[in-house]
Amino acid sequence: MDMNKAIRRLFFGVVALFALLAFFTARWSLFEADALQRNTLNKIPQLREIREPRGAILTRAGGPIARSVRRGRGDDAIYERRYPRGELFGHPVGYSYVKRGATGLEKYYDDQLSGRGEEFISVLDSLLGREREEQSMLTALDASAQTTAGRALAGRAGAVVVIEPRTGKIPVWVSVPGFDPNDVRGDAGYKALQSGDGEPRLFDRVSQSAYPPGSTFKVVTAAAALDSGEYRPTSIVNGDSPKEFSGRPMANSGNVSWGDITLTKALTNSVNTVWGQVGERLGDDTMIEYMKRFGFYSKPPVDLPENQVAASGLRSGGELLPDDTPIDVARVAIGQERLTVTPLQMATVAATVANGGKRVRPHLADEFRDRYGRVKERVKTDEVEQVIGRRAAAQLNQMMQDVVNEGTGGAAALAGVNVAGKTGTAETKGGAANQAWFIGFAPADDPKYAIAVTVQETTGQGGTVAAPIARDVFQSLLR
Repeated sequence: MDMNKAIRRLFFGVVALFALLAFFTARWSLFEADALQRNTLNKIPQLREIREPRGAILTRAGGPIARSVRRGRGDDAIYERRYPRGELFGHPVGYSYVKRGATGLEKYYDDQLSGRGEEFISVLDSLLGREREEQSMLTALDASAQTTAGRALAGRAGAVVVIEPRTGKIPVWVSVPGFDPNDVRGDAGYKALQSGDGEPRLFDRVSQSAYPPGSTFKVVTAAAALDSGEYRPTSIVNGDSPKEFSGRPMANSGNVSWGDITLTKALTNSVNTVWGQVGERLGDDTMIEYMKRFGFYSKPPVDLPENQVAASGLRSGGELLPDDTPIDVARVAIGQERLTVTPLQMATVAATVANGGKRVRPHLADEFRDRYGRVKERVKTDEVEQVIGRRAAAQLNQMMQDVVNEGTGGAAALAGVNVAGKTGTAETKGGAANQAWFIGFAPADDPKYAIAVTVQETTGQGGTVAAPIARDVFQSLLR
């Protein structure tokens, strides 16, 4: 009898040990495989990184942006990443090096580019003798328009980003100053990139910046005003200057008093005191609600690593304020107060209006192909939210066309093509410099591209500095 008890104990003990073994095998192989891959003590992914090629990253026309180059022969052969277009696509593409890690598209789509799928599938493939197969990535990036945007910025710190309103594809993503991913490989080059004056060159102004939006934010305020039913384009509001809001005077540009004007004319001429009144009438809750609909207070769902994307909204000390924080809603309505935004967010605002009020997920990647050029996966268009109704979007479209045709955005006009837009000029450094903006879309009657342009620390204004850049990029894309 005692012998049987001992055997049973041994049996159940062995079963328990096998259960623990199965549990931890499943845990590391299936549920925590990603954490194991990222663990710095795990050198297997790093060794595999240099022993096997990664898939190429290509422009929308098929030109190489990133590729793996083989060095050595036989068992000593290794692969290194090279970036043929250098600085031109540095920020969106990022880099991938064993010593440095990865950023940008290289990191976000690492599994596809390296051919590494789910751990269980990889083990099964190994048992069946199948080889790992990397995939190449075709992006939506347009080399010609990207070059045009970089040249138009002319070395000035700033950003240009373009979104296709209906699909969410991103053909242009330029952040200046940029960086050459090839320089990241060496210690000296990497150190130099990290030690630039002010913000380092590795900082992406398209998706990580926090800039005051100035009057471009009036597009969000106008959207809320029209969609909520509180206002129509023909609604009359007094535009005298100055007016007092929250115990402080607000003035129009040049302190011009416009008298009683329509909401359309107030946007065309960017009349601050009108939009301050609109903001107060809408109230804090309505303004914050529409900001959230447009994507504020959340990181944009773009296909980049989370630490390379920042949320827009009201900030204090670099941190987003809770959405129930008391605000000076009149100044929020004109893009002031503690409001900061990324160019990616403001391009999303323009794209949403252009798309009949529907916001879609922006994405840089378009499709993935195997080594024979066969399409394995297409990045689909994902609708995020119907932000405003189609009628309100159509009304705002026409109002933004008036900004370009008759108002502050005239420098963005194109011959034979209707352009819709809004300029913005926010004072920085105590009024010693400006943050110049332009957001818009073209053709306005059949929108194909929406844009956000911003230039840092300029003495010019949105209409004179940022709008011409938008015009040049639109020309390149529509050519």
